[in-house]
Amino acid sequence: MMIQTCNRECALPTMKLISARTIVTCPGRNFVTVKLETDEGIHGIGDATLNGRELAVATLLDEHVLPCLIGKDPGNIEDIWQYLYRGVYWRRGPVNMTAIAAVDMALWDIKAKLAGMPLYQLLGGKSRDGVMVYCHANGGDISETVDEVARHKEQGFLAVRAQTGVPGLDKIYGVSKGNTRYEPADGDLPDEHRWDTDRYLNHIPKLFETLRVEFGEELHLLHDAHHRLTPIEAARLGKSLEEFHLFWLEDAVTAENQSGFRLIREHTTTPLAVGEVFNSIWDCKELIEQQLIDYIRTSVTHAGGVTHLKRIFDFADLYHVRSGSHGASDLSPVSMGAALHLDSAIPNFGIQEYMFHAELTDEVFPHAYYFENGYMYPGEQAGHGVDIDEDLAEKFPYKRAYLPVSRLYDGSMWNW
Repeated sequence: MMIQTCNRECALPTMKLISARTIVTCPGRNFVTVKLETDEGIHGIGDATLNGRELAVATLLDEHVLPCLIGKDPGNIEDIWQYLYRGVYWRRGPVNMTAIAAVDMALWDIKAKLAGMPLYQLLGGKSRDGVMVYCHANGGDISETVDEVARHKEQGFLAVRAQTGVPGLDKIYGVSKGNTRYEPADGDLPDEHRWDTDRYLNHIPKLFETLRVEFGEELHLLHDAHHRLTPIEAARLGKSLEEFHLFWLEDAVTAENQSGFRLIREHTTTPLAVGEVFNSIWDCKELIEQQLIDYIRTSVTHAGGVTHLKRIFDFADLYHVRSGSHGASDLSPVSMGAALHLDSAIPNFGIQEYMFHAELTDEVFPHAYYFENGYMYPGEQAGHGVDIDEDLAEKFPYKRAYLPVSRLYDGSMWNW
């Protein structure tokens, strides 16, 4: 019996990428989008937005990444990912991994469109009917935060992140100014906020005591410390919040030293979440392996795309760590669409962050996903279900915007 071997001459014809470019737009805030097109007329898009460093990613893509993709088979997603990651001397880093992520998202979009399926089908199909999401409730004081939580509860949310102003501190990151829509990147140059940890630690338990009295035990409550604490301070906060049964305490400390979470873990049973600023599995390896956290918050845009984020979540599943991906408005609807497909497929899903985009942003990025009764659904459109209206996007040019920085009252720089 003769076995015929196939060489390049008898191989089936492959699809090729013929166009790869970035689209930078600012429909309320800045977004960078990668658009890949094939010789068969199929296109895919990916989110390359890095808050406050948008043009750094766009330049990397335009000058060093996208030219390398022309002529490649978009179906070879893993090979292209490895090509962009292993094939360069400079690995990891937020700018590099965001660029890779955008290409990866666009490739998965193309593959799912070619298959005629929603992306979650290519990731193994659904593991759940809906994706529970949490929203943001921010107030200048406890009373305002209570009102905001009530408003979101009436909208159908089952989980709410609660932040409040602190007496004696003029500005607090995570709290909007007056009744304006909350937008963290709000200045052409960085604003400076003053910070006092003791005032914060003394005040936050009062917020959650009030919220539990007002809303009972059924509503999931979350809180973000925005990396402002030391491990022992975070342990104190976690312990003081235990009786209020938080869903999680987020970003309690900076995580460059992953073992810092061990000290927190030794003192409190409040669940811990971290990872929105991480960009690879190596940033969270120790945290996951040693079960120092309960939720990993890496995002599809900043952690290498669908390919690498699924790798992180699969690794986390071995150690009882669940997902809780970043999903603030500094990520475009493209990121949200891709994230919801991955959220739907993985077995160890925990929760997904969801900040409403501005109405204009939703017009520029038409999408299939939707919210209903506390859950989000990715929709059944082929691909990840999000596209971009390029004609509309062109009307909103880039506008530089920065997140604020934080200083202690003696003038010392402090953690963001």
